[in-house]
Amino acid sequence: MGKVECACTLREISDFYGKDMATRDAYGITLVELGKKNPDIVVLDADLSCSTKTANFAKNFPDRFFNIGVSEQDMIGVAAGLALTGKIPFASTFAIFATGRAWEQIRQTVCYSNANVKIVATHGGITVGEDGATHQALEDVALMRVIPGMTVIVPADAYETSQAIFSATEYYGPVYIRLGRSKVPSVMPEDYKFQIGRAYIFKLGKDVNIIANGLMVAEALKASEVLNREGIDTGVANFSSVKPLDEETLLKIAKSSKLIITAEEHSIIGGIGSAVAEFISENFPVPMRRIGTRDTFGCSGSWKELLNFYGLTAENIIKTVKDFFRR
Repeated sequence: MGKVECACTLREISDFYGKDMATRDAYGITLVELGKKNPDIVVLDADLSCSTKTANFAKNFPDRFFNIGVSEQDMIGVAAGLALTGKIPFASTFAIFATGRAWEQIRQTVCYSNANVKIVATHGGITVGEDGATHQALEDVALMRVIPGMTVIVPADAYETSQAIFSATEYYGPVYIRLGRSKVPSVMPEDYKFQIGRAYIFKLGKDVNIIANGLMVAEALKASEVLNREGIDTGVANFSSVKPLDEETLLKIAKSSKLIITAEEHSIIGGIGSAVAEFISENFPVPMRRIGTRDTFGCSGSWKELLNFYGLTAENIIKTVKDFFRR
């Protein structure tokens, strides 16, 4: 199958610019735009369409929406079958169910076959909140990243999410996009253009560079403002494309850094922190610290309480940097 001509217009992208919005909401709106442009777009859900926001697509295109029910393995198998007939399926459920319950099906029927399936999972990370540990996916990026042929994306805000969804449609092959439940600040600049496999540098620091994705990009930017005011030259880069990793940009960052910090709403095992550590240890070793959850499950609480509890805040980034330079 050739390239799918579904590129979004400038107006459609700009609709998301500057707005604090949950990335799952941006997904729901963008799906409808995709549906208008391409009749081969089909959407599947595992009985959570109101939460994943695929209900917007179902309302507009009922003949192209399939509620598979609480049967995530079946959903992935059906999506792979649809892809092999030339459709472009978007399969959605919560991240914990998409990657946990259906891992074998994703490996065997999607990635092993190089099926053109887009798995867009919402409710990633601890910001699922009060639903607690059973629903908080802190391992999903690791589970998807390890499968050969899988592309893994963790957008920073609604603006980037919309672009990432369109880019995934144009790209042939398996894609996993991780989205969140809660509203996040708009952080990406108006002239930003998402590309699979490319990172975005807000600023390149001479002392510290913070590599982040998802909602931690906003926290990294807050931390950098404080550190720069206090005389620690700090940069920030958004590595929303976890796989493929932008190795060229990462090498540039490593060569500029006395310290690299990674920040993610995910376990420090297997996510962007691991990806960065693996690359720089083999290519340009520099001191590094990883911020994320530390080999633990989540717990119940408001999403803001949980970010504080697990240290996923600008304040913890600042403390980590200062502790390093004090030593």
